[in-house]
Amino acid sequence: MLDIRRIRSEPDAVKAALARRGIDPSDIDRVAELDEAARRLASERDDLRAQIKGLSKQVGLLHKEGKADEAGAVQAQSRHLGEQEQALAAEAATVSEEVRDLLLRIPNTPHPDAPDGAGEADNPVLRVHGFDPDGYGEHQRIPHWELGPEYGILDNERAVKISGAMFTMQRKGGATLARALLQYALDRNADEFEEVRPPTLVTTETLTATGQLPKFADDAYWVERDDLWAIPTAEVPLTSIHRDEILDTAELPMRFMAATSCYRREAGSAGRDTRGMLRTHEFDKVEIFQYATPEQAPVELEAMVSRAEAGIRDLGLAYRVIEICTGDMGQSHHRSFDIEVYAPGTDQWLEVSSVSWFSDYQSRRGNIRYRPGGGGTAMVHTLNGSALAVPRVWAAIVETYHRADGGIDVPEVLLPYFRGQTRIA
Repeated sequence: MLDIRRIRSEPDAVKAALARRGIDPSDIDRVAELDEAARRLASERDDLRAQIKGLSKQVGLLHKEGKADEAGAVQAQSRHLGEQEQALAAEAATVSEEVRDLLLRIPNTPHPDAPDGAGEADNPVLRVHGFDPDGYGEHQRIPHWELGPEYGILDNERAVKISGAMFTMQRKGGATLARALLQYALDRNADEFEEVRPPTLVTTETLTATGQLPKFADDAYWVERDDLWAIPTAEVPLTSIHRDEILDTAELPMRFMAATSCYRREAGSAGRDTRGMLRTHEFDKVEIFQYATPEQAPVELEAMVSRAEAGIRDLGLAYRVIEICTGDMGQSHHRSFDIEVYAPGTDQWLEVSSVSWFSDYQSRRGNIRYRPGGGGTAMVHTLNGSALAVPRVWAAIVETYHRADGGIDVPEVLLPYFRGQTRIA
């Protein structure tokens, strides 16, 4: 969430930054108003506490002097002030909680270099690699939701029988392909990222720390009986590994990666393409994540984009890199880039990786700090990226590598994970 001290000191700058995202600045005015009220109430409460403390000393002195009646009168006055103090404390706590609730709902401010725009259509394409619209044969123009059943590698009909709509099931070489992609992404990033296998059910506090709650509760799976949430991405547990801790500055940047299943209700996806592997409630993904200092973060962001991009390039897929404009940014994003692969069978660009820098927005929610030079503590910056999201990469590979004479070739970099198999036949 945003730093309340920044809202106090430069409210106009914060409102101007949020206006770039199309956000109504009235919430900032409301936060400032409530914050001022909370501080005033807290000050009045502290004044009463000081008075009560002084009266308590008087009572002790009066008792020592044998002035019991006067001591009783002072005690009565102290009790009356105590009731007032409790009422003020409760009111201050209520207003402070309202401030926090508003701050949790206000999105992050965009980086000055993030491109302005109203929505997805305004995202600039930075570069395109390996794409030739006329370079695909008719055999590659068959969508994966037709090829999958034909080769027995995608069985969504039975997945729906087992779990309901928008669940998928890969079989035979399709299941091997899904697993191979996860191991491929982990192996590529093992040189700098510590592998973690975190829990995939997390507390409300954990989901709140990354910005999913309270705003996106309808898109998440909630296990009501245990008050636990199924993670929409491994970013969620990775962000909270060091929640409420102070990190050793010498260890920054601190890097983690995780392969997990991810769960999204996709409550807002009605009417969008849900065929095949394009949009599912459960999917596998390898996430890379970092804690960094503010000075390290811009360089690490660029490095993470390069890593994700290289992973797609080496799979032999056509792709493009776009930068997310201010009007299309996620709740927590400060600056963000997407990688999209071209799937010839569906004739679509499919988002397969999103790499983002969150500044101190998430760490402020999670109270994750470090000690910069000069003493004191500061909030770390967090960054995360999809090293590889399986479903859409799977779809693009099946369509791109489909042969005219039948079968689906295995990309060369995945051969070590296919038990000697070179083609899905």
